[in-house]
Amino acid sequence: MYKLIAIDLDGTLLNSYGQISEKNKLALNNAKEKGIQIVLASGRTTDSVKSIANEIGVQNYIICGNGSLIYDLQKEEIIYDKFIEKKKALQIIDICEKNSIYYNIYTENMVIAKTLNNNVLFYYQENANKPDNKKTKINIVQDIYEYVKNLENQNILKITISDNDVIIFNSIIRKLREVKDIDVLDVEHMSRKIIKTGTEESKLEYYYTEITKKNVDKWYAIEFLMENLNINSNEVLTIGDNVNDKLMIENAGCGVAMGNSAPYVKEVSNLVVANNNEDGVAEAIEKIIG
Repeated sequence: MYKLIAIDLDGTLLNSYGQISEKNKLALNNAKEKGIQIVLASGRTTDSVKSIANEIGVQNYIICGNGSLIYDLQKEEIIYDKFIEKKKALQIIDICEKNSIYYNIYTENMVIAKTLNNNVLFYYQENANKPDNKKTKINIVQDIYEYVKNLENQNILKITISDNDVIIFNSIIRKLREVKDIDVLDVEHMSRKIIKTGTEESKLEYYYTEITKKNVDKWYAIEFLMENLNINSNEVLTIGDNVNDKLMIENAGCGVAMGNSAPYVKEVSNLVVANNNEDGVAEAIEKIIG
C-alpha cells in the first residue's frame, strides 16, 4: 500500500507547454481520495511550486530546488533546508562570468538572470498564460554578481548553467567540479522544451546542468519526510524523467520513468510509462494505485 507519491514537474506532470492535463489532475485527485499524500518534487523556485500545488490541490508538502528545501504548506514554513552559501554562489558566478556562459540564480521566490534565454525564456512564455499571482518571478539584472552580493532575506536554492555548444559547456563543468562543497548534476543529454507564441511553435535545445549545495537531492528530502511521517521506502511511489529524479526513482518502493526520460533514468526504474505530453503520470497512478 502506497502512502506517498512524489512527482517531478517539468518533463513529468507538466507537458511541454508547462500545463497539467485534466487526465493527470483526475488521477492525482483519485490518489488523494485514497488517502495518499501527493508531494511535488521540483527544481523550481518555492513560489513557482506553490502555485502549481495550489492549482491541483496539494496541501501538505512541496520539495523545491531539487531538494534544497521542503516547504510545509499547512504551517507556511520551511521545515528542511540546504541552501548554497552566498560566498560559494559568488565563487560560481565569477567562474561563469569569466568564461562567458549563461547562468541563472534560483532563490525561494525568483529566478535571477541577465537575459531571457533557455529555461528563463520558457518560464517567461509559460507566464503569459498565467495570472500575476501564479507567475514564476523573473528578475533581469545587468550585474548578477553585485546583485547577489547585496541580496538580503533571500536564500539561494541552486544555480543553473546552460549553453548550446557542448565543448564550451563541458569545459565549464570541469571547472565547476573543482569548487568544494557543491554538487554539479551529471547530465548527459540536451534539455528540450517548446515555446509557443500565438500559433507559432519553436523548440529550445541546449546543454544544461544544475548546481546545489553538496548532498542535495530530491530523494534525501523525501527521506526526511518519510522519517517524519513514519513511512518506509516501500510505501513511496516516485515519478520523474531527468537525472535529478534518478535517485528517487531508484530508491523508492516503486520508481516510474516517463517515456521522455533519458535512458539512464529508465534503466533504474520499475516501470516506464507514456511521455509527459501523453498523460504518463495518470498512466502510472492508474496502473499502480488503481
